[in-house]
Amino acid sequence: MFLSPVNSIRSYVLRQGRISNAQRHAYETLLPEFGIPFSAQQLNFEKIFGRSTSRILEIGSGMGEATATIAQQHPQNDYLAIEVHTPGVGSLLSQIKMLELTNLHVIQHDAVEVLQHMLPLESLDGVHIFFPDPWPKARHHKRRLIQSAFVSLLCKYMKSGSYLHVATDWKNYAEQILFVLSNESLLTNTAIDYAVRPPYRPLTKFEQRGLRLGHNVWDLIFTRK
Repeated sequence: MFLSPVNSIRSYVLRQGRISNAQRHAYETLLPEFGIPFSAQQLNFEKIFGRSTSRILEIGSGMGEATATIAQQHPQNDYLAIEVHTPGVGSLLSQIKMLELTNLHVIQHDAVEVLQHMLPLESLDGVHIFFPDPWPKARHHKRRLIQSAFVSLLCKYMKSGSYLHVATDWKNYAEQILFVLSNESLLTNTAIDYAVRPPYRPLTKFEQRGLRLGHNVWDLIFTRK
């Protein structure tokens, strides 16, 4: 029902978006310092971060609010964020500089290609995918990121015992995500269906506004066998 060849899955669709002067300045001045250019060469995490510790990948960091907060509150971990939209990358770079974070870097590229070409196998201790594009119209569901082929690919880069945490505020998408993750033989659900939001995932301003309006959020946390 939700099968799709991995090569046809893209983690994003480029849209025209406005970029503020501050975001543009951060993008132009800070990307060389905190960004990692895409290349068909495996990353050396020890060289990038200067140490060997737990590595968490975030796919689709958006404007970077949650990403930077998590990295700041968990300095014992190293974080790699993937985001394609320039305003979001600029915003995240600005927060990295402002908070003086040394444990967070960003790649501006498609997540599928980053996985296939840049990450060593079984190198991740955790993966965050918070509020991926829900593509709410039924005819667009095939564009959703969380599909069987993508999850199977992702599992190759997760260590045994690592975790995958997905959050969405679309019930229909939550049901699809639960179906897909539950049917991946290498993953085990940490809860019965949906999990309680763990303390490490902060509430964004957008999420807080939605909760005040009565919207629900579904967290799904699975571990790699």
